[in-house]
Amino acid sequence: MMAADIKTALNDLIGGSDPLEDVIARHFAPNYRQRTNGIWDDFAGFKEHIAYLRDAVRRIDVTVLDEVTDNEQYSSRHVVDIVKTDGSLVQQEVYLFGEQNVDGKFTRVEEVTMMLEGTESDRGLGNAR
Repeated sequence: MMAADIKTALNDLIGGSDPLEDVIARHFAPNYRQRTNGIWDDFAGFKEHIAYLRDAVRRIDVTVLDEVTDNEQYSSRHVVDIVKTDGSLVQQEVYLFGEQNVDGKFTRVEEVTMMLEGTESDRGLGNAR
């Protein structure tokens, strides 16, 4: 199986039309954990976060600026352009380090986001539920 990459995963998760459970199972292992801006989420918390984003986001575009893989290690620096359902725009630069299992699914992601465009309330979008 080909390893997941963050652009494909985010486009499927937030911009795709497949059922959420199917998309998560495609890219993330059941023991997945994520830390965004210092806040840890377990698998259940991650699913809640993605469900929220699917309701709050109309469109997402991911531009990968740097991407490195080394066996199970994955890292990227990418820019996420978001159009929310209210029409407002959010742009964040994301620094991500993660691990993948032998099936190529993410088991852990640790990321830090830097707001490039948006309102103060959009700063928490990476952890919103």
